[in-house]
Amino acid sequence: VIPVEGLPEVRVGDDLAGLIAEAADLVDGDVVVVTQKVVSKAEDRLVDIDPEVGHKPLVERESVRILRRRGDLIISETEHGFVCANAGIDLSNVEAGRAALLPVDSDRSARRIRDALHHRFEVDVAVVVSDTFGRPWRRGVTDVAIGCAGLRPVVDLRGTTDALGRELQGTEVAIVDGAQPTPWAASCR
Repeated sequence: VIPVEGLPEVRVGDDLAGLIAEAADLVDGDVVVVTQKVVSKAEDRLVDIDPEVGHKPLVERESVRILRRRGDLIISETEHGFVCANAGIDLSNVEAGRAALLPVDSDRSARRIRDALHHRFEVDVAVVVSDTFGRPWRRGVTDVAIGCAGLRPVVDLRGTTDALGRELQGTEVAIVDGAQPTPWAASCR
């Protein structure tokens, strides 16, 4: 994993494909990982938070189901099917009083970036949109893919055999999550 250094602060309407292409020498076969925050900013998925009520009403609005509440933390399911903290709403690295919502369709966002890179720079790359997720009953967060284009996100191993010859019944490997540059994600703008 090679981080792309020197990207400017992303703003509403920014051309992500152009910013990526200027900052990285892409070649066919590369996998470009873009954080959800960058995509959300470029796609104007930033909203104001009412200081009187905080972000909880926003979390409830962005959730299809609330699974658990503990203090300021709400574990919910989003319309995307993600089970995550606070409906994936992010308050970090955005202006005070604002929040970043998840992209409406992260696969579509990835396709747009991939298509723009291919059209303008004649490069055939895959694009992954990543976000940090907590892990139940474990400390820390990790990056996972919430959208992708140009690669198969899951490899189905059902019907194949393990090293001892036993048939795998339910093994589907989310290989796209292995492409996450966790150290880089913290420095993304």
